[in-house]
Amino acid sequence: MSVFTSPVSGFNIVTHLSISRSASLISSCICPFNCTVEHGFPHQPSALGYSPSLQLLAIGTRSGAIKLYGAPGVEFMGLHDENAAVTQVHFMPHQVELVTLLDDNSLHMWTLRGHKGLSELLEIGRFTLTGPPGAPPSVTRVTAVLAHTSGELLLLGTEGGHVFIVEVFLRGPEHNWVGHSSNFVPDDYIGRRNLEHVEALQENPINPNQVVIGYGRGLMVIWDLEKRCAIQHIPATQQLESVWWTEDGSYILSSHSDGSYCRWMVGGEDVNDEEEKSDIPYGHFPCKAISKIIQLPTEEGPPFLLFSGGMPRASYGDRHCITVIHSKTHVALDFTSRIIDFFVIRDGLQHTGDPSALVVLVEEELVVIDLQTDCWPVIQTPYLVPLHSSAITCSHHVSAIPLKLWERVIAAGELQNTHYSKKPWPITGGQNLAPDPPQRDLLLTGHEDGTVHFWDASGVCLYPLYKLSTAGVFHTDADPNDNMNQGAEGEWPPFRKVGCFDPYSDDPRLGIQKIHLCKYSGYLTVAGTAGQILVLELNDEAAEQTVEAKVVDLLQGQEGFRWKGHTRLDVREEPVLFPPGFQPFALVQCQPPAVVTALTLHSEWKLVAFGTSHGFGLYDYQQKNTVLIKCTLNPSDQLAMEGPLSRVKSIKKSLRQSFRRIRRSRVSLRKHHLQEANARLEAELAEMELAPVQRKIEARSSDDSFTGLVRTLYFADTFLSDSSHNTPSLWAGTNGGCVFAYMLRLPPVEHRADEPVTAQPAKEIQLMHRAPVVGIVVLDGHGAPLPEPLEVAHDLARSPDMQGSHQLLVISEEQFKVFTLPKVSAKMKLKLTAVDGSRVRRVGVAWFCSSRTEDYGESGLVVLTNQGDVHVVSLPHVKMQVQYPCIRREDVSGIASCVFTKHGQGFYLISPSEFERFSLSTCYLVEPRCLVEAPLHSGSSSQRRSQPDGASSTHRYTQLDAARRVMEHALLNDESEYSRERE
Repeated sequence: MSVFTSPVSGFNIVTHLSISRSASLISSCICPFNCTVEHGFPHQPSALGYSPSLQLLAIGTRSGAIKLYGAPGVEFMGLHDENAAVTQVHFMPHQVELVTLLDDNSLHMWTLRGHKGLSELLEIGRFTLTGPPGAPPSVTRVTAVLAHTSGELLLLGTEGGHVFIVEVFLRGPEHNWVGHSSNFVPDDYIGRRNLEHVEALQENPINPNQVVIGYGRGLMVIWDLEKRCAIQHIPATQQLESVWWTEDGSYILSSHSDGSYCRWMVGGEDVNDEEEKSDIPYGHFPCKAISKIIQLPTEEGPPFLLFSGGMPRASYGDRHCITVIHSKTHVALDFTSRIIDFFVIRDGLQHTGDPSALVVLVEEELVVIDLQTDCWPVIQTPYLVPLHSSAITCSHHVSAIPLKLWERVIAAGELQNTHYSKKPWPITGGQNLAPDPPQRDLLLTGHEDGTVHFWDASGVCLYPLYKLSTAGVFHTDADPNDNMNQGAEGEWPPFRKVGCFDPYSDDPRLGIQKIHLCKYSGYLTVAGTAGQILVLELNDEAAEQTVEAKVVDLLQGQEGFRWKGHTRLDVREEPVLFPPGFQPFALVQCQPPAVVTALTLHSEWKLVAFGTSHGFGLYDYQQKNTVLIKCTLNPSDQLAMEGPLSRVKSIKKSLRQSFRRIRRSRVSLRKHHLQEANARLEAELAEMELAPVQRKIEARSSDDSFTGLVRTLYFADTFLSDSSHNTPSLWAGTNGGCVFAYMLRLPPVEHRADEPVTAQPAKEIQLMHRAPVVGIVVLDGHGAPLPEPLEVAHDLARSPDMQGSHQLLVISEEQFKVFTLPKVSAKMKLKLTAVDGSRVRRVGVAWFCSSRTEDYGESGLVVLTNQGDVHVVSLPHVKMQVQYPCIRREDVSGIASCVFTKHGQGFYLISPSEFERFSLSTCYLVEPRCLVEAPLHSGSSSQRRSQPDGASSTHRYTQLDAARRVMEHALLNDESEYSRERE
């Protein structure tokens, strides 16, 4: 029998214990595509780890990702090559290494290695446990892992009841602990019961040579690693879930599947005859298992007792709870989703002081509880915030926020966070070496419950600043006086709701679909699922006011149409008290109440434009009047009358229409077979004549569904009537390839509040291929995009060139086309390159600064296609510059959620709870730059590391030989015991 050795350096099995036997932009402006950082909460977390010495938190996911977090800005990410879930994460004590266990039974060693002054997370070893020839898989199926305090050993408990001791020699040959196997199972267990798998491994806090091994059937064995023998048996009778060795080494706590926990005294002799004393905190009725238990002492007073589970099965079996008991305080923390794991952070340099914070990883969020403040409040997380506390429905990014607006938003948010603890974030490992952000950026996310969240997107951490709720404007089923955070007086168990994840919306019509914020004026407009458009302004004081709805009929009296979708929201008629922050003062209600598909705000003109699948309108929010209504609905478009939340659509009608379409296609197939063959041949010949970088644009039928849906709206001060007089204008693009232009007449500033704004049609463009219009941009005489409203007034942009001729750039799904203004004659075009059917899904205008010359930069179009590729197109020449793969083409939701910034960055959802951030700019690159240094080691460990390699190697091989002899002896004993059992 030889020692098991991993084929990959990093692990070495010394021995094992066997007890149970069971079965043309300049290059300096655009950088190569970079996915720089992930914001949000990891999707489907599966494991949690913490290093007290490094003060780093580790989270493993079902997709095989491993993520490390320390002080705000300190983040690392790794990805296992295997597509397997991470089931356990363990830091090596006092080292910069950690070990992960995957559900394919492979072990992986990771390290934080320094490189050019920064740390990077690297996988440096992998290992799969192998047993003797012919052994069943259960022998080596790992169920429990213990990282020994020496930093040199891993103890691996398996499904077959074996315990393997694995030497970690990544840092060179070192001294080894050697364990062995012997026949020490109590007599009443031999031949009578199967011990099952190793459920838990725990080290004696005051004697590292002693380890308790807990088996699924309840037996616990205290094993001495140095003497290689069992020194005590603890024969619990209930199914074991976890064990905990108290800090003074005198007691072991065990938790069980019946909702009980037991306290066992640790002594030199067996406690077989000791009566089992169990406590069922939430009995006497059947309870769920206590999956984990912890007891930690305090310097003055009784200890903290914490455990997960244990709730009465019949009444509260669906609750996800962790109970905290300290002195006379007993609280059952009720979480919003399933508990993955938890740990406690302690005070002091050696992390042996009083418990200070409880860190709980649940399936949808990370919750940190302050254990040193009365009532144990929650500590607000600077990262890992659940972006999906309510499902994200849209996003909006605003770059370079003025300081005054920034401070007012922060002040409004701080008033909302008074229930959080004042204690600082307790996880402080590593150093954030990233430079300060060059500007203040906001990311606004709209949610299904009618809220808008404001996030600080300036740096690595996506930090929550402020939350706006629009539900108060409307009548909903929610009770505003319903406080979910407090349990009833005298309730047992004493529940307390914690966490902010709440995926259920009181009314799906509240969902936010479009957001537009003017950073210079502080005006905000949001639009929702039921055709509601709210205009809000920032107010530093609370205000009580009534919001009146202005109903806008987009059908314009057309007959023959009946809306079959959801009804509009009922507006509260009584005054509503709005807290400090953004407060609504105007409300537009579209009729029919369809989803708002386009929205834009011009705060200088005090106008809001909005569009749905039925048409678009223009609203003057200063005078609260409707300026323009245009119906774009195609008479043949019946689908536009259904609505996204329709519950009255007939299944029989849908099936009938499908059969009719099949029947019509069969009848016409023979008649048009020859014509279609000829047309196909002509199309192939025409395709061959096209330039190799372009594809033919196929014309779409005007009978296609949703041709009247408004995709984009755009305000511009440009030339519409003649080349000498510029005028304000509104442009609208539809799903049927139609562009409408309206000339606006604004009264003088002194009469703006009295005289009405008027609009008259000026231009109409119908694209020949009828592809949906996804973007409209007007270029000035220099070929630069027109600045944002009030941008010139605040001296943050140069005035547009109004002397030369302007150009209109219309971006459809299939091509970019430039028209001259005011004649609207085609000047140039670029057809999207792709034989595989690429279509434009997202487009934005970005400013690319040069990394070599500070005063140089160029504007460009950033384009995302349905293939997940990002293109940069130059302006005004409309030439393709670069193309990078960004999102998987199968990730439809990721492509739909993408939002570009004004400086060449972008965000998209890689999961319901995570944004991936990417950058195309050499000057704006937000990514973690961190350094984690190895902690100071104890003297004995340092001495061992300073031994000459030859001496250490000789000692190691001597120990391995001894281990081999011990294992051979143990196997002989096992074989004889098996023989006796068979007899």
